Amino acid sequence: MDRVPRFQLRLDRGHWHPAGERTLDRACGSLACGRHTKPVKYKLLALDLDGTLLDPYGKLTHAVREAVASARRRGLEVVLCTGRRYRTTLPLLSELGLEGCVVVNNGALVKQIATGRTLHSHFLQPDLYPDALGFLRPQGPPLLYVDTYEQGFDVLTDAIGDAHEYQLEYLDDHSEHIRQVKDLASERRNDVIMLSTMGDVETLTQLRAEARKRFGERIGTHLIQNKNYRGHILELFSPHSGKWAGLTFVAQQLGIEATEIAAIGDDWNDEEILRRAGLGIAMGNAVFEVQAAADQVVRSNAEGGAAEAIERVLLAL
Repeated sequence: MDRVPRFQLRLDRGHWHPAGERTLDRACGSLACGRHTKPVKYKLLALDLDGTLLDPYGKLTHAVREAVASARRRGLEVVLCTGRRYRTTLPLLSELGLEGCVVVNNGALVKQIATGRTLHSHFLQPDLYPDALGFLRPQGPPLLYVDTYEQGFDVLTDAIGDAHEYQLEYLDDHSEHIRQVKDLASERRNDVIMLSTMGDVETLTQLRAEARKRFGERIGTHLIQNKNYRGHILELFSPHSGKWAGLTFVAQQLGIEATEIAAIGDDWNDEEILRRAGLGIAMGNAVFEVQAAADQVVRSNAEGGAAEAIERVLLAL
């Protein structure tokens, strides 16, 4: 059976926006579902970083900073949900003045912002590590992400000279916190967040299909565009992780229901949180399938879309 689209699309001022009855009701803060007519007040605002809060140059604009500050003043719990590491997210957390928890590494870790303490984790099953490593090896030396921020590094790799040119650019910029080991195969750890490799989208698309065929549901995969470097990134991780898994852990600790969450994002790793949150808003630069999972679509990150999206959430309070 064909999938029924979550919303209908209409063209409005040059941008695609949702226009389904369910979407309009939810955007106004109520559940459009038969016996559920009680207004919903959003309590948690989940925000992606790259491609969403950050402009195409990787910066937080004044309008976005003000919108986040306004959301906090209105009483919303603001939680960043990013594919970035805790280390590379910290400067942005500081710039936004956020406290509490942050969801990093695509939901594999939930960290306490002030201390870096891991509150929740989903690591790759240790017995799958050798096979996952061997699978990615032909593409070049993978990057092994581990939960060792307090030790001054959080990425391991080997044979750097054999890495794809796109990955070399990343390694050059982050060498201070990347540890090169003699052989990744000897790194049998229990804190493997994920393995990743970088390259062109055609090669990695084929590699992802092969990973799904080989590992099935034992390993999760993401193929995302690299927002800050050339090419794409293929990630292998625990199938139990994901931004929604990390976000729901935070929400449960705060006594917040899924219907009380508003989420904003742009890429494949945001699709689930936009689909399952009480209100999901996709950026205008989001891939089509992510827009189709959302309740609303705003302008792109080059046009101040994140500030617009946050304002829509505040109007629903």
